[in-house]
Parts: sequence; structure tokens; C-alpha cells
Amino acid sequence: MKNNRLYIGLFLLAIALTGCASREVDLNASPYSQAAAIKGQGGVYKVGKPYRIKGTTYYPKEDYHYSEVGMASWYGSDFHNKRTANGEKYDMNTLTAAHRTLPLPSIVRVTNLENGRSLVLRVNDRGPYAKNRIIDISKRGAQLLGYQTKGVAKVRVELLEKESRDLKTAMQGGKIEKSQPLKSSLKNAPTPAADKTLVIYNAAASDSAQKNLVADNNYYVQAGSFSQRASAAGLQSKLSQFGTPKIAQADVGGKTFYRVRIGPFNAKNEAERTLAKIKDYGIENASVVRY
Repeated sequence: MKNNRLYIGLFLLAIALTGCASREVDLNASPYSQAAAIKGQGGVYKVGKPYRIKGTTYYPKEDYHYSEVGMASWYGSDFHNKRTANGEKYDMNTLTAAHRTLPLPSIVRVTNLENGRSLVLRVNDRGPYAKNRIIDISKRGAQLLGYQTKGVAKVRVELLEKESRDLKTAMQGGKIEKSQPLKSSLKNAPTPAADKTLVIYNAAASDSAQKNLVADNNYYVQAGSFSQRASAAGLQSKLSQFGTPKIAQADVGGKTFYRVRIGPFNAKNEAERTLAKIKDYGIENASVVRY
């Protein structure tokens, strides 16, 4: 009898935990999976008509080249479980944000310019309307960006065009087109030598060095390089959600290294999108390479 009461108690606890489960939409999933999860919460795709708040008129629009620097704030328990502007229920523990004019939903990268942290978020609400603030981020997002205690931070907000367009298409039941291949002028370019030096892209790379790169190379995201294959295999198994990771063996100075890479990508910006996701996952030393 005592065991029965224990099982019943555990069953009720499981139900309670399920009811409290996060409504997070996996930004690493396919656009169709994301759309299904959003619709399951009551969310829809919308841009919206012009509206007026505190004497200022805002004009929502599809601006796929949007990039802006300004102040970010965050919102938490006062809005938790309330409906967002596109019909979802706001969950302060997920990676979402509010913006005054971007389409709902859309995908943005927010970079805290005060500490260099960067995070990919899904915009599903309207706001903020305080002076000089351009985005309102969930409590969890503010924690990861490192400004929850401070309250506000100077950030750069960039719309991720492909991710946002694909999500819109999925929300509206359309078919997502595959990435376009390289231009025909590059198709017959010679294959680079196997021992060609890797070029790592980062903020410190000079413009002149990048201009000297040949156009026939492919881009990869390199997540790590190890002297032991087992270590590389361990990282490889964790990265399947971002693509098809492979282990490339390289001999450098008489030593063998095992490099974990995802790719190839036809364009640098495609690789950079995956790089951002991997860094958000916690692999800060990942980089885009070309060879």
C-alpha cells in the first residue's frame, strides 16, 4: 500500500512538472519544426499595421537588412504567461525578445557591445517604448548576455535574413527553397591542394588578407582541434544538431591533429550563421575556416 502511494505521488509530480515545462522553441531545429511549435502555442506570423504609443507612431515592416545599435532592456515575471503580440504565451525562461517593428516571429542576433557576448533570439512581441531602447529581451536572454543585474546594456541587433525568411515561409505553409549553388563561373575552378594553409576568419583579420583569398575555396566551421581522436569524436557527437560534423586528420610539424568541422558552405555568411549557433551553444573557440 505504501508503495502504491509512492507511485501515485511520483505520477502526480510528473504531471505537475509537465505542466510547468518550458515552451521554448528550438532555434536549431528546422523552420518547419519551429513553426509547428509556435503554432502549437497559438502563435501566428504577422507584421501588423502602424500603431501609436505615447505620441509616437511605429511602422512595422519586413526589413531583412535591419541592423541597429542602441540600448536593450529585459522583461520578466510581470509579463510571464501573458500573450505576446503574435499570440504565444510569453515565457521569461526562453530565448525570445520584443521589438517595435520587426516581423513576428523573426530571428535576430543580439551582441552585448559592453562584454562581447552574442546570442540568437526569436522576436515574438512588441516593445520596448522607453527612450533609446531598441529591444526588450527575456529574463533568460538578459542573463546569458550578462546584463540582467545591470538592467540595460548597449547592444547591436541584426536580423538574420535567411532564418527569418525561412521561418516566415514555414509559418505560412510554403516550401523553403534550398540554398543557391555557386555561380557557373566558379564551378570549374581547380581543386585546392590538400595541404593548403587554413585561413581563420575573425574580427582581427585584415581586409587586404581577405581580398587575397581565392574564390574556389569552401567554408567550414571548425569547432575544435585535438591530438586524440577520441576527444574529437566526443565533440563530434555533440554537434549533430548543427549539421553533419566530420573529423579531418591533419599533420602539422610531425604531429597529428583531429579537427572537428561542419560544412562545406558555399558562402561565408552561411558558415557564420552556423558559427553563431555553435558559439551560443558554448564553444567559444569555434571559427570559420577556408581551404
